[in-house]
Amino acid sequence: MGFRVIKTAIAALMAVLIADRLGVSGATSAGLLAILGVDVTRKRSIRTISARFFASVLGLLFASVLFDVFGFHYWVLALYILTAFPFIVKVGFKEGIVTGSVVVFRVFSEGIIDVEVLLTQLWLLLIGLGSAMVVNLAYMPRTDNTMLEIRQHIDQTFSVIFTRIAQTLRQPVYDWDGSEIIAADEAITKGISEAGRSLENQVLHPREDWKVYFYMRRQQLDSIQNMMQLISQMYLHMPQAALVAELFEQLSVDVVTEHYTGRTEKLLQQVDEKFKEMELPATREEFEIRSAILQLSRELSQYLKIAKKDKAPAPMEVRQAEA
Repeated sequence: MGFRVIKTAIAALMAVLIADRLGVSGATSAGLLAILGVDVTRKRSIRTISARFFASVLGLLFASVLFDVFGFHYWVLALYILTAFPFIVKVGFKEGIVTGSVVVFRVFSEGIIDVEVLLTQLWLLLIGLGSAMVVNLAYMPRTDNTMLEIRQHIDQTFSVIFTRIAQTLRQPVYDWDGSEIIAADEAITKGISEAGRSLENQVLHPREDWKVYFYMRRQQLDSIQNMMQLISQMYLHMPQAALVAELFEQLSVDVVTEHYTGRTEKLLQQVDEKFKEMELPATREEFEIRSAILQLSRELSQYLKIAKKDKAPAPMEVRQAEA
């Protein structure tokens, strides 16, 4: 049984008990309105409940005029739908059409339109939607643990990807299907969704840490895909490729650390210096492959800039130990 079902049961029971206690006619209708008001996040709850309330008020106004002029006939309900629905949508309360219809059809079943009937419907709206609002704002399950699991899965997947890249650079004939790329993309998409839901539940002081992290990983995955295109051009074993393979082996370790260590960045600088000291390519094939390797190192540098920007630096004691 999902948590939303439990919240819905609590809200409906609360609404029925309050309406019955206050002596409002049709207490069960308050429970129905509460069911319609329960939502998945706090911010969305505020928006949808507000829309439902104002849509219901507008619906009551339209219905009051129509029932007073034409009477309580079935065809008048169709006329209400034709006239009220477009107006409610136009003023931005589309999400409240169903709730408003419940209230209007209840008035129709009464067969009379007067102040007492309208006040009763307003009371039911306030009690039903109010109960849903209270339950929605009272508690929403935290998603931090879920996002932490997704993050660990993404980091581990990236680590495997970098290991596979290193193997491919050392052995161009190495057969890798790249399935980890797809797995990482799916995990990042799920993480972005969970982070958005978490923000929707933070009404007063929203924190975007998780959203920033997952978008950082999205940018880095795009960079990795660019790297894959460059690696596909390396069909011969080259000593320069072996040097870059060391970078990815180090990165496979760094990517699962919580902080930005800078180890891969320092190693990349050393590799760039070694590249400058090497002799120029002697053949066209060597030129093309070394050109792809150089572009790969530049793409890796871009990847590291993203990590350095969005990852916290390592603690001072860690940096001192490495120095």
